[in-house]
Amino acid sequence: MAQRILYVRLPCNPIFPIGAVYLADHIHKCFPQVEQRIFDLGTVPPLDFTEALDRAIDDFQPTLLVYSWRDIQIYAPVGGRGGNPLQNAFEVYYAKNPLLRLRGAIGGLKVATAYYGELWRNQGLIRRGLKRARRYHSEARAVVGGGAVSVFYEQMKTLLPKGTVVSIGEGELLLEKLLRGQDFLDERCYIVGETQPRDRTIHEFPTPIEKTACNYDYIARIWPEFDYYLQDNDFYIGVQTKRGCPHNCCYCVYTVVEGKQVRINPADEVVKEMRQLYDRGIRNFWFTDAQFIPARKYIDDAIELLQKILDSGMTDIHWASYIRADNLTPELCDLMAKTGMNYFEIGITSGSQELVRKMRMGYNLRTVLQNCRDLKVAGFNDIVSVNYSFNVIDETFDTIRQTVTYHRELEAIFGADKVEPAIFFIGLQPHTHLEEYAFKNDVLKPGYNPMSLMPWTAKKLLWNPEPLGSFFGEVCLQAWKRNPNDFGREVMKILEERLGRAELEEALTAPLVEKQALNQKLVIPI
Repeated sequence: MAQRILYVRLPCNPIFPIGAVYLADHIHKCFPQVEQRIFDLGTVPPLDFTEALDRAIDDFQPTLLVYSWRDIQIYAPVGGRGGNPLQNAFEVYYAKNPLLRLRGAIGGLKVATAYYGELWRNQGLIRRGLKRARRYHSEARAVVGGGAVSVFYEQMKTLLPKGTVVSIGEGELLLEKLLRGQDFLDERCYIVGETQPRDRTIHEFPTPIEKTACNYDYIARIWPEFDYYLQDNDFYIGVQTKRGCPHNCCYCVYTVVEGKQVRINPADEVVKEMRQLYDRGIRNFWFTDAQFIPARKYIDDAIELLQKILDSGMTDIHWASYIRADNLTPELCDLMAKTGMNYFEIGITSGSQELVRKMRMGYNLRTVLQNCRDLKVAGFNDIVSVNYSFNVIDETFDTIRQTVTYHRELEAIFGADKVEPAIFFIGLQPHTHLEEYAFKNDVLKPGYNPMSLMPWTAKKLLWNPEPLGSFFGEVCLQAWKRNPNDFGREVMKILEERLGRAELEEALTAPLVEKQALNQKLVIPI
């Protein structure tokens, strides 16, 4: 039977579906005779989901449905799913005004309803699509993967139809073996109702593959909605320059989903891929790597890539990415400015070197500051988003003061209007060091449901433990009240008003002796 693959990107925010695009491109290069189509529900109005899916299946009659499920985790500092889940949670847990707590409870109920509604809807779309595909091919089967599935793969066995292949992490080799009729269970996957995921499956290393430039002429032929992402040049289009992250940040799941081995895509192939998009009118690119420069050993690769972009003549582009700013050099900073970097994110989490070390992040905050100065000298005058996650392991009032000081120093370098503090409270995720810490300290019990939004679970997964939890709750509620449209900057302002600043040198120095601050009595500043 000739194989026909329909890739279905399940509904999510309209972010370029690079996972499905790269999978289809890879399979076409390995099996040019296989018919493929991409169907993106992110471009379809919600009321039309089922009708559009039915139509796509009736038209294409696939033998294999490959679903991409991107989003499940909901803890975030921004709006979504009918409300701001962080604000709703903090109003319920920390507000003193009963009316405010009631508002938070109503908002939280709306968020929970939307969240569980999405879970049920996506399950329904998967089941509906498979059932409809079997009208045309009784042996049709489904593969389900994507970011959400990779993180919550152990919970998928209770949500998906029997026989569904659950793909964890990268799916290229899994699909290759499936299409060849080979045994594929040695890949990071399992079959619902037939096999069980191996213990710590997600921690197994993915098999490296040789990545070549995506063939966008082919993608345009098999993806009718492709032009949706080209209209008015509004979107940053994803381009991947590498896979993998070598670090051990305590709360991050990237390093296990993508693997710790960094695999560089050849610079010529990356530029060739960008050129195809450029010729279609794209001028905004997002390098979708876990980190654009994950470690100092990859600096030369980044320099090679940016120099080749510059040499290509694509001088009117802009690009953005996550960057470990401790790995910049003056030469790299110069190339970043010349090639059009107009936005980047730094996930330093804390402006205290002591906490950065405890979270296993491997940052040297002093180096980050110097490299940011070099970037400014090189001509970078655009936006920097700095991610802070307060109340992480062993946070104290001293470390908060250090973070405020560090942030003010970044503002002094780039300009206060250019530095956007993004205030996160870590959403505890499975398979991370933070989860292990929570088990060891009796915050969570093994066997808990990480997808639960019940209040008694959600409060633990939205990491804001006492004794500082109530303090941060009060600060955040005050910030939403005073300036909801600039929440991050307002939080920093309130923290400085209440706690003051530390000396910068204190923020940049990690003591050799561990502090036992959480065992001491804390006096909350008013």
